[in-house]
Formats: sequence, C-alpha cells, structure tokens
Amino acid sequence: MQRLGILAAFVVLLAAAFHSTAQQTAGGRVRELAPSVFYWQGDRERQVQTNVGWVVFHDYVFVIDANFPWGAREILAEIRKTTSKPVRFVFDTHYHADHAYGNIVFSEAGAVVVCSRDCAEESRAKGPRDVQNQAKDRSTDPLAHPSVLFEEKLVFDDGERRVELIKMGPAHTKGDAVAYLPTEKILFVGDLAVNWTLGNNVSDADADHHNWVRALDRLAGWDAKIVAPGHGVLGTLETIRGQRDYLADMLRQVEAGIRAGKTAEQLAQEINLTNYQPFGAEPRRTAGQVRSMYRRLAAGRVR
Repeated sequence: MQRLGILAAFVVLLAAAFHSTAQQTAGGRVRELAPSVFYWQGDRERQVQTNVGWVVFHDYVFVIDANFPWGAREILAEIRKTTSKPVRFVFDTHYHADHAYGNIVFSEAGAVVVCSRDCAEESRAKGPRDVQNQAKDRSTDPLAHPSVLFEEKLVFDDGERRVELIKMGPAHTKGDAVAYLPTEKILFVGDLAVNWTLGNNVSDADADHHNWVRALDRLAGWDAKIVAPGHGVLGTLETIRGQRDYLADMLRQVEAGIRAGKTAEQLAQEINLTNYQPFGAEPRRTAGQVRSMYRRLAAGRVR
C-alpha cells in the first residue's frame, strides 16, 4: 500500500511537471512570463530571430514587435491559442525589418501599428531598403507603416494590465523605444540589448553610440525582474549591464584608435571583447561591429 502511495505521488508530480513544461513551450517557443503576458522565443536558424511578446488586456491583445511576415503568421497562430480576444495593437520597438516587417500580418488581422514618432519617420525613410536588405527574395509583402505615434511616452492601461511605451533613442536607431510592465516588472527592450553570441548591430545610419550607453545606464536602474531582449534568451538587468559594458568598451577603444590614426582593419584585428559574455563570444562578429562603428565615428556623425 505504501508503495502504491509513493507511486501515485510520483505520477502526480510528473503530471504537474509535464503541465508546467507544456505551458512554457507551447508551440515549441512560447512562455507565459506572468498571467496574461506571453513571450515567443525567436529562432535565427529559420530567419525568425526576433523575440516577440504579447499582453492580453481585458478586450484586446497588445503585441510587442512583429518579426518578419513569415514569423508573424506563426506567432499570430500561437496568440490565438492563448486567447480568443482580437489583436488590436502591435508595437515596434524600432523600424528594422526583423522587428517591423511582420506589421502587415497583424494589420491585416485588424491591428494598428504603434511606435515612436522618430521610428515612424525611419520606417518610411529607411524601412523599405532594410526590408530588401534583410528579407531579400522573401520581401513580397507590403510594408505597413505605424499610424499611432508618440513623442516620449504612451501608456496602455485598462485597470488590469498596464504597458508603458517609453522612447529611449537615439541609440541603436533614432526611434528606439521599450515596453515596460511595471506591475509584472517585465521589460521588453528591443535591440537596445541582445542576449546571444552574435553581438549587436551598431551600423544604423542614425545610431548614437554614446546615447545608447546612456540609455542602457538608465534602463539598468529600472525595477525589472525579467528583461526580454530583441534577440537571444530571456535575461535580467545583468543583461542590460553586460550589453552596456560591451558597447562602452568597444566605443572607447574605437575612439582611441581613431585618435591614434589607426585603420578600421587594424582595430578589427586588435580589439578583443571576448571577456564580455555572451556578447563578444564570436570575435569575427565583434570585428564586423568594430568596422561598422569605426565608419560611423570616423565620418563624424556621432560625437
């Protein structure tokens, strides 16, 4: 009888563990970070590398970043597994195609696109070219531009859920903004911070590397327990601090190299950021970012 009791308890625990795992990996990539707050893990191998979130409000769903169209269609199907409520808003943390080209899928499903005013201007001025550069022969869908714009801050609050959209750019791009859930202490940061071994893209024409470091300093002081980066796995405020230190050290060394009269290629070979993990884990990637930063700074477009 005692053995049967132990076996029954084991079965119950096993079932509970299975239920928990199923909740976290529905569709293979979905996690419920808090009640009614979901996260979809991007996948670089399938060119759907951008992480996406959604918040289920009382009457609608609010999506954070849109991925590519082929990723957005998959994500929309996953959203519909979590709720029958309509998707009414999709927020672009910035204009880059891997975050915003999927707007069209959500727009066709009835959503309006939200982003900072600077992001919307970049979407129209630089978005089409970025779609061509990133999507290449898969760039067959139209690009849906944002239509609900804000200057510095926009809040969605229905008394049960609250999402604060806060502009941080210019940084990674001119129009960078984040989505902060103060009750759940969850922060979606777009590409202000990533959490993978491929480093970050520092080459945007309107990137401001100095202000990017300041933005990360600011975010590192927020009350957040979960940080959802633009790419890579979920993190914490330590992810923000690590991205900040990686970027600041690169910036310091590139500026010093320019003052010393060194070439981009010399610096690409000399600068070693492998002590910043996971950001600098691949020296070849870091070298490419050093070259990009050198071109931006040498051109005098950033202080």
